[in-house]
Amino acid sequence: MTPKLPVITSRKLIQALVRAGFSIDHQTGSHIFLSHPNNPAKIVPVPYHCKDLAKGTLQGILRLIGLSIDDLIEML
Repeated sequence: MTPKLPVITSRKLIQALVRAGFSIDHQTGSHIFLSHPNNPAKIVPVPYHCKDLAKGTLQGILRLIGLSIDDLIEML
């Protein structure tokens, strides 16, 4: 059974992605773009707002980078 998607802020998501090996590439407006050294062509945009990420946005980011919910929970 898959666990529920956690409700997290963009700051916590960015910290978890940095622990997963991503690095901050650049910031444009209210979005921070991260890249991974193994695949620098794949850029992951993360909205940087003061509120929690929407579930659909978080699912889309996880699907884009190929990370499971279990892996995300472990990195938090």
